[in-house]
Amino acid sequence: MSLLGYGALFISGILAGIIGGLLGTGGCVLMMPVVRFGFDFSPAFAVGTTLTAVVFTAAAGAIKHIKIGNVDKNTALWVGFFGVIGVIIGSLIFTYLLPYGALIDLIVGLAFIWAALRMLYEGLFIKGPATAEGKTVPGSGGGKGLLGTIIGFLTGIIGLGGGYALVPSFIYFLKSPVKIAIGTSMASFVSMAIVGSAFKMYQGVVNIPAAVIMGVGAALGAIYGAGLVAKIKASTLKTLFGFLFLYVSLKYILLYFGIHI
Repeated sequence: MSLLGYGALFISGILAGIIGGLLGTGGCVLMMPVVRFGFDFSPAFAVGTTLTAVVFTAAAGAIKHIKIGNVDKNTALWVGFFGVIGVIIGSLIFTYLLPYGALIDLIVGLAFIWAALRMLYEGLFIKGPATAEGKTVPGSGGGKGLLGTIIGFLTGIIGLGGGYALVPSFIYFLKSPVKIAIGTSMASFVSMAIVGSAFKMYQGVVNIPAAVIMGVGAALGAIYGAGLVAKIKASTLKTLFGFLFLYVSLKYILLYFGIHI
């Protein structure tokens, strides 16, 4: 890869980190299509490289959110611990999917539909916090553990870090305050990203230089994005990126059927 290419990855990482830190998604939903379609990574390498880059984003964003008091540490421990179990199971299944790149594209595309519809719904119809204020995520430890296991399992297969599913799960299923949901999401999937990345490296599907460069850029962006949570109205951003992710999801899905858009 050329110096210009690495520069483009670094800038992409910064932008992904800002959006991820602001919306609590970790930036993975922006980085994955960049490496898959912008740099023509194979489906497996796009998953592995993105998940490795997310380690940097999650750690930086979590530290920032902890400092500003947006993390329910008990919930993060429950979800993170059981999320690791899910990641291990999902990563083992991913081993059997490696020869089926088109199927990986289809699975990722279906996952992107969830992210797109969630952002469009929140951006267009949710104009303010949908939950009460507070400093904790309600719910039992068992329920949070089950949630972590399920999302960790998906993380091990599609490499999206979990934030795209954790934030709405905290808000709509567990009735968490929005800011606490965002910060706790970032803290929860640090362990998932680390373990998932380790598996992807063992499976040989990580472009390490690309992951590090993109991850460092994303970490810098995540710190800035986390600080914007209290300052910027996220609804407009969610609407714009909802449409973007809807296009990305269709691109992935149609590619499975040999249609390029």
